[in-house]
Amino acid sequence: MSKAIFYHAGCPVCLGAEQMLLNTIDKNKYTLEIVHLGNDSGCIEEAESFGVNSVPALVVDGQVFHINFGAALADLKK
Repeated sequence: MSKAIFYHAGCPVCLGAEQMLLNTIDKNKYTLEIVHLGNDSGCIEEAESFGVNSVPALVVDGQVFHINFGAALADLKK
């Protein structure tokens, strides 16, 4: 089974993308982890290590896919 990580910041764009993923991802093929970077800023470095530079973004098997644009990762750093 492959791992997918969905990073978001809780904005309307991100929440819409999250709902779309929850409704469409094949749970028999992917383990989906959802990370709200607004609430868990400790995961920002992890997201950056995959190449995430804006959210919402989906990382599948280490490859990042940017979905629309909700917020720049740099804007989430405190």
